[in-house]
Amino acid sequence: MTQHAPLIIDIAGLSLTKTDRQRLKHPLVGGLILFARNWQDRAQLTALCADIKKVRRDLLICVDHEGGRVQRFKTDGFTHLPPMRALGEMWLKQPMEATHAATACGYVLGAELRACGVDLSFTPVLDLDYGESSVIGDRAFARDPRVVSLLAKGLMQGLLQSGMANCGKHFPGHGFVKADSHTDIPVDKRSLKAILADDAAPYRWLNNVTTSVMPAHVIYPKVDARPAGFSAKWLNDILRGQMGFGGAIFSDDLSMAGARLIDGREVSYTEAAVTALNAGCDLVLLCNQSVGDGKPVDELIAGLTEAQLKGQWQPLEASELRRLALLPQVPALEWDALMVSPAYMQAMDSVL
Repeated sequence: MTQHAPLIIDIAGLSLTKTDRQRLKHPLVGGLILFARNWQDRAQLTALCADIKKVRRDLLICVDHEGGRVQRFKTDGFTHLPPMRALGEMWLKQPMEATHAATACGYVLGAELRACGVDLSFTPVLDLDYGESSVIGDRAFARDPRVVSLLAKGLMQGLLQSGMANCGKHFPGHGFVKADSHTDIPVDKRSLKAILADDAAPYRWLNNVTTSVMPAHVIYPKVDARPAGFSAKWLNDILRGQMGFGGAIFSDDLSMAGARLIDGREVSYTEAAVTALNAGCDLVLLCNQSVGDGKPVDELIAGLTEAQLKGQWQPLEASELRRLALLPQVPALEWDALMVSPAYMQAMDSVL
């Protein structure tokens, strides 16, 4: 039978419980995402990541660690990275210095996470900074898609040097809408032509260096009635077909309000996951549902198992290969060795 482990789940605490281990052993679970609640210090994080890999070597350990206000680990030696807008502002004065700094930030970000055992950070944000979106805000590099693409490429280069893959988000663009998709469903009424010429352009220009993409929980009614992450038109026809993207596609968090409304009705996590997978996502995230009794996580695992048995979604070998390709291919330096390595010390000189 074709293998495919599309679920990215989370854990409640600082170490694995017996229940966590059981969930992570499930063949449909492909990885987990860490949050600030899973962090105490570097020793604890390193031990946790090692423990996760003992459960299954192939589990993908992810985190949202972009710099600025979205950085889960900030103490015990972790570098405080700037918000990406700071690089965009630097670009206006010193463009070449800014691209150099972007690469340094990417290297430091990736190398520090990898030294503790984390495989992937969901970065960089490729959204354009229209000054409208509170949820994107200073997470975006700039308003100009060319500047966004060049700085993001620099950051991706640094991640690559550290041995880490990358994730461009939120396709085809979340910056134009005001509403926060964690709580509402943003609607972007522009034409496909306008979106492709502007917001989605970085995905086309960077498709040969982007290893994964996360779509926006935004509806673009001139293109499809469904949010981009549930739209085969956006994911298969446009992102894969027109733009030639061959990497992994992650759904954004299925527990967000913007993820649960499909075709005008609220759906279960299982239906949301099946819809996302059938639309072209390779991996689906369910965040912050392990806290408490964790029932939603177990229900999703059981629901997706049943959906597979009923033929409501088909596991894809290509999706599994894309997931495995996100795992680091080279060994990481341990923290103490990293701190004195020439590449790290040089990068630290250039981080803002």
